[in-house]
Amino acid sequence: MGNLYLVRHGQASFGEDDYDKLSALGHQQSMRLGEYFKARGIAFDAVVTGTLRRHAETFAGIAQGLGLQAEALQWPGLNEYDSEAVIATIHPHKLEKPTSPEMYRHHFRLLRDGLNQWMAGVVSPRGMPSYSDFVSGITSALDHVRAQHHGQNVLLVSSGGPISTAVGHVLGTSAEATIELNLRIRNSSVTEFAFTPKRHMLVTYNTLPHLDEARYKDWITYA
Repeated sequence: MGNLYLVRHGQASFGEDDYDKLSALGHQQSMRLGEYFKARGIAFDAVVTGTLRRHAETFAGIAQGLGLQAEALQWPGLNEYDSEAVIATIHPHKLEKPTSPEMYRHHFRLLRDGLNQWMAGVVSPRGMPSYSDFVSGITSALDHVRAQHHGQNVLLVSSGGPISTAVGHVLGTSAEATIELNLRIRNSSVTEFAFTPKRHMLVTYNTLPHLDEARYKDWITYA
C-alpha cells in the first residue's frame, strides 16, 4: 500500500495581472506545510507536480520547510484549467478586478456555470482541451503513481481543478459534485489517497493540519 499526498498550491495572486505566482502568504503556507510534514516524520520517495509557476513555488516552499532535496517530475496533465477562458464562453466581456464580496460571488457563479457547460461538452473554451482530455491528463498521473511507486509515499502538487477531478474520478461523483469539491478547496490543503497497483482510495480531502493552531487562523484562503 502506498500513500499519495495531493497538495493544492499556496495562495496565488487572484485578481492580479499574473495569477500564476504565489502571494507572500502563499509562500508562508507552503513552507509551513513542509514544516508540518517534517514534524510528523513524513518523507517522500517521489514528487510529481504540474508545470505552472505556482506549483513549482509551492513545492519549493514545502521542500524548504521539510528539508527535502529532490527533483520533481513535471506532469503537464496536472495543470489547472483556464478559468478566464471558461468564463468567457458564457460571459464574453472581460470581468473587472473583483473588489467586493458581491463581485467575488459573481465571478464564481459564472465559473460554476461555465464549468458545468464545459464538462457537459456544450462549450469549448479557447485554448483548452475537452473535459475528457483534461480528465485523462489527471488520471494518467494517477496511473503513473500506481505503476511506479507501489508501497511508497508520493507528493503531488497541483491545483484545485485537477485535485477535485482526481477525487471525483476515484469516488465516481457527478460533474456537479466535482465542481462543488473544486470551489471549496483551500490553498495548501492536503488530500490523501492510499493506493495499490490496481486503484486509489480516498483517505482525506481538503485538510489543513498544518494550519490547525489559532495563530494560523488568518492563513486559511481559497484563491
